[in-house]
Amino acid sequence: MTDPAERDAAEEASAFSHPPVAPDTTAAYGTHPDQVIDFYAPRGGHPGAPLVVLLHGGAWRAPYDRMHLTPFADFLARRGFAVANVEYRRGSLLPQQGGAGPVAGRWPDTFDDVAAALDALPSLVRDAVPQADPRRTVLAGHSAGGHLALWAAARHVLPAGSPWRTPGPAALRGVVALAPIAHFATAVELGVCSGAVLQLLGGEGELGSRGPHADPAALLPTGIATAVVQGREDIVVPQAVAEAYVDAAARAGETVGLTLLEGVGHFPLIDPAADACAVVAEEIAQLAY
Repeated sequence: MTDPAERDAAEEASAFSHPPVAPDTTAAYGTHPDQVIDFYAPRGGHPGAPLVVLLHGGAWRAPYDRMHLTPFADFLARRGFAVANVEYRRGSLLPQQGGAGPVAGRWPDTFDDVAAALDALPSLVRDAVPQADPRRTVLAGHSAGGHLALWAAARHVLPAGSPWRTPGPAALRGVVALAPIAHFATAVELGVCSGAVLQLLGGEGELGSRGPHADPAALLPTGIATAVVQGREDIVVPQAVAEAYVDAAARAGETVGLTLLEGVGHFPLIDPAADACAVVAEEIAQLAY
């Protein structure tokens, strides 16, 4: 298959072909229906399992929820990880609620939710997955979720006065970002996901004021071990976005690992049927153990 669009469509179809996998338990971190975390216990029940916190992609848009990431969560659980699959608010208000139609993300709700979920996680995981070792937590996300994972790990370097800023770095072993929307200027230039970045921020006029609070490339260095996994054939979030983030980290004095996979597009990174998924699991294991 040589046509990039055909390859992408086939890879997406494969990734979305797996039936959802029900979690072992679900816990709420807020009162909104989307403020929930699904937990998957490590298969085999071994104590002291590393905890992988997942943030799903879908361009921060409402139609894409955590369900499409549940086969990947189960894939990791079958490899001995405890998994927390985080949901968060996406998209705009409905027209009947005063919204203008479906757009990417909600400002500030999407960021409120990710911050609240990560803050609540230590207490929730003790009851939800007692086999997990929170001291070995790795944050991982795909696409827009990769952006949120990088952002969540950088809250301690948010601008002063940010409501999401933390006094110190999160207790993480590291971050694995899969084809992340990690560098806003490059993503905007390339029109990634039909202008999703500008929609997330509330329009082009908000890029200057809100970008410093939301763009992972502006929140460096973090001091947290970070790895990016990227398919070279990705036409959804092209390789140039990941490379721009890695270059920004280098200029800030931080080394970010970049694994480029030949012959791989956007979706095999979360597709349990794809070889790329095993590469991702290994990247997570290298940070967790």
